[in-house]
Amino acid sequence: MEPFIGGLMALADPQLLVLIFAATLAGVIIGALPGLNATTGAALLLPFTITMDPIPAIAILTTIYCAATFAGAITAILINTPGTSASATTCLDGYPLAQRGEAGRALGMATVSSTFGGIISVVCLMAAAPLMARAAYNFAPPEYFALTVFGLSMLATIGDGSPVKNLIAGALGVLAATVGKDLLTTVERFTFGMSELTEGIGFVPVMIGLFGISELLVQADRLTVERRQVIMKAVKLPSREDYGKVWKTILRSSGIGTFIGILPAEGATVASMIGYNEARRWSKTPEEFGKGAIEGIAGSEAANNSATGGAMVPTLALGIPGSPTAAVILAGLMIHGLQPGPTMFTEQAEFAFAIFWAMLFVNILFIFIGLFGAKLFARITFVPVQILWPIVFTFSIVGAYALDQSFLDVWIAIGSGILGYFMRRFGYSVVPLAIGLILGGMVEKRLGQSLIMLDDQWWLMFTRPLSLLFFALTFLALFGPLLWRRVFTQRDPLKSMGE
Repeated sequence: MEPFIGGLMALADPQLLVLIFAATLAGVIIGALPGLNATTGAALLLPFTITMDPIPAIAILTTIYCAATFAGAITAILINTPGTSASATTCLDGYPLAQRGEAGRALGMATVSSTFGGIISVVCLMAAAPLMARAAYNFAPPEYFALTVFGLSMLATIGDGSPVKNLIAGALGVLAATVGKDLLTTVERFTFGMSELTEGIGFVPVMIGLFGISELLVQADRLTVERRQVIMKAVKLPSREDYGKVWKTILRSSGIGTFIGILPAEGATVASMIGYNEARRWSKTPEEFGKGAIEGIAGSEAANNSATGGAMVPTLALGIPGSPTAAVILAGLMIHGLQPGPTMFTEQAEFAFAIFWAMLFVNILFIFIGLFGAKLFARITFVPVQILWPIVFTFSIVGAYALDQSFLDVWIAIGSGILGYFMRRFGYSVVPLAIGLILGGMVEKRLGQSLIMLDDQWWLMFTRPLSLLFFALTFLALFGPLLWRRVFTQRDPLKSMGE
């Protein structure tokens, strides 16, 4: 109970509240701008949080995460262009409603659904993260190694590309994590005589390049795209009839989103798709979906916003990012010397609960921002891209340089951006590469500790029940879909005999 109250007291700092409010506005702007998303925003702001204390730094990153996810609905409804991929399903019913002159009603439903979904997920986060950490508290290095390997196996499903391409990108990230001094042997590897690489390739410039600069290059191909905005008078709260239609949908989608968010490597986009499909499946009027069904907006928005809290459960409790943006937040935790895992809820419990309370506060702010500011933020979508993206590029370069005042970091950011651009052009997702870089150092460290603990008898890891369980889950994650297809796509034996 003391950490619970202590975290709330830490949030009572007026300066921190002002920072969170400003970050919420910034996150809404980022989420409302087509092309930018929560991951890009968090990556761009990551270097500017380095000099802050841990609580405000991580609170800002999580605020950006929640706010940008919420704001994607604004452009999805008004201009049929989702601000973030997590709001893509919101377009299906939000824009038709807006075309019928009910844009205010659609935005009101999106605001209420987002708020409730976010609050429910944070409450689940407060309850589930400490329990998960307590279960993992007795983990030894072999269990942590097996868990991290399992986290790497989830890279096959986290990106937009094929599983094989995602694993290739993840392996490239793990390879990049080997640059620098080996923590166990102090041997320098792949530094090419550059002293700046002794400590390895930094997370910050790579994140900025992969998510910021590569997006700039991608958007450069879309300069001629025109966007048409629907006229909206004011945002309206849902009517009693609307609440009667959607309250079950909101609860169902909030549960789905939280659960999907907890699964490593899934995230808000997957949650929104499943939430939308389940809303249509359980609806009494499924034929209205795609034509302006208010339940479709509720199902999508409650699910994608609840996934943000769910994604932070494995991130904080196990050190395994639950989404691409959670990977950036994990990098921020490590930069500030915070070790996600069971010890966070014993040695730094007040910090963890301060972050929980910050996320809860942000989700409550959505009601006021959505109702009174949506019309204003919608106008931001018409900032000329010829102005927007040079600003993004400037922030990227300044952010990459600001961390260590190193021009090598600037070149790493630019190189990562060019690499990310070509990866995306050829169907490779950049997300597995980023997570591979983060988890690569962890898996190497845990492997070394395990070998020391087991006196180099690595096979003993398979005699430990929890390690064996995680290795089995890894095998299923990698080969389960292939085996499933092979078994169930074979021709029916009886039919074959008949032929």
